[in-house]
Amino acid sequence: MPGIPPYYDWIAHHAHRRPTQLAIDDLQTGRKFTYADLDRRTSQLTAALAALGIAKGDRVALLAPNCAEYFELQFACGRLGAIMLPLNWRLTVPELEYILGDSSPKLLVHDKAFTASAQALSEDLIEIDPENADSPYERALATAPPPPAPIEVTHDDIAMVMYTSGTTGHPKGAIITHGMVFWNCVNLGIPALISPKTIHLVVLPLFHTGGLNCYANPVLHAGGTILIMRAFDPGQALDYISDEALGITHFFAVPAPYQFMMQHPKFQGADLSRLQLAGVGGAPCALAILEGWSARGVPLVQGWGMTETSPAGTMLDAVDAIRKVGSAGKAMMHTAIRIVDDEGRDVSAGGIGELLIKGPNITPGYWNKPEATESAFTDGWLHTGDAARMDDEGFIYIVDRWKDMYISGGENVYPAEVENVLFQIPQVADAAIIGVPSERWGEVGMAIIVRKPEQPLEEGDVIRHCLGRLAKFKVPQEVTFVEALPRNATGKVLKRELRSRYTNGT
Repeated sequence: MPGIPPYYDWIAHHAHRRPTQLAIDDLQTGRKFTYADLDRRTSQLTAALAALGIAKGDRVALLAPNCAEYFELQFACGRLGAIMLPLNWRLTVPELEYILGDSSPKLLVHDKAFTASAQALSEDLIEIDPENADSPYERALATAPPPPAPIEVTHDDIAMVMYTSGTTGHPKGAIITHGMVFWNCVNLGIPALISPKTIHLVVLPLFHTGGLNCYANPVLHAGGTILIMRAFDPGQALDYISDEALGITHFFAVPAPYQFMMQHPKFQGADLSRLQLAGVGGAPCALAILEGWSARGVPLVQGWGMTETSPAGTMLDAVDAIRKVGSAGKAMMHTAIRIVDDEGRDVSAGGIGELLIKGPNITPGYWNKPEATESAFTDGWLHTGDAARMDDEGFIYIVDRWKDMYISGGENVYPAEVENVLFQIPQVADAAIIGVPSERWGEVGMAIIVRKPEQPLEEGDVIRHCLGRLAKFKVPQEVTFVEALPRNATGKVLKRELRSRYTNGT
């Protein structure tokens, strides 16, 4: 029927059903977009991309702080069948070069703040400047021809590729299908109480699955409103949550922002009464943070997930947040989980094993990495790399990392990637990285280094070397020099022994 939008296009649907409803409030610039506005701008961007030759299957990269353009590009790519490639702006140019070399985007859309990096990465650029109504991005929208007819896509088509740090020393591009995005909206939207009346404050970076999908995309899927902070500031976030005119009902963050807000002078006087749900995930949350927010009448609802799971894998219902403090909850509705031992056998209640997950919200694999894809699955079950236990009521507790990855400020850090950089130092004979506890970031990296004989090397030399080659959250915060690293009979470094030696076994 003419005038009825395609069933898979959320923004077109809501523009048809609730055109004057506020979809996005970009708090940094004061720009506000109704669903009609967002649909119009998405159509203009779709046309502009098509005019540049972007077609189904092509990649379009985005390098920008949090802004409304993330969603315009996401949905414009969806209408063309193209693939969005959100880039972590914390990465260095060499790190981004690897990602772009692996994914081969046809276009890089970038914020003005990253012009120098963008020019070093690509010749095919469009610059965003949210403060300038005559920016190249806005001119592209204003001068675009009529948009082409939307390309029909299925749940199996790729919506985006999100790169995560890899165990082999290079990032891996997790394939995110349209089905994964949809099923996350269903799995997460229902227990998170998301509806057209939801008003969600976005503080996590939108290049990260937590920022984009907890709960921004589910809110837009439901026809609610998202408020976007360009960068997180604890005092400002508390002011926004306290502002009755904004009426914020939902908030999600990794533990660190909750800790910084809790430690801020404004916390005790903040008006948190309108928060219907405050979610936390991305890393284990300290009991002190859970108790501090609960004392203010806001029990933090914990969950577990990863980029490869859309990300919602498990969630603790709000009614159990206090009774099961520390738990990541139970599996989402359309998701199955198992905890298995080294032989792949299900462990009994209370036993610790690796968490496996299966469902329509799980990635089909990694971009250009068939071997990594094959090794990640057993009979359709994704190996998460996380160690977990289940209590006698079926609640999941994440107790450790099955592998050596650690989490710093909500960002995954894989030691192999950092170790590759350490081994570039001429004076280094051997090196290993482990995560050690940090009050501020949860964990930070400790570099344990064996110097070459009679080769001078100090902590500052190591850190300066890493700063130019790694994102700051990957740079070791501590350096320890030893005579030799402990290894097993096959030569593998015994990371568990190092953790026991330097972190009291944690």
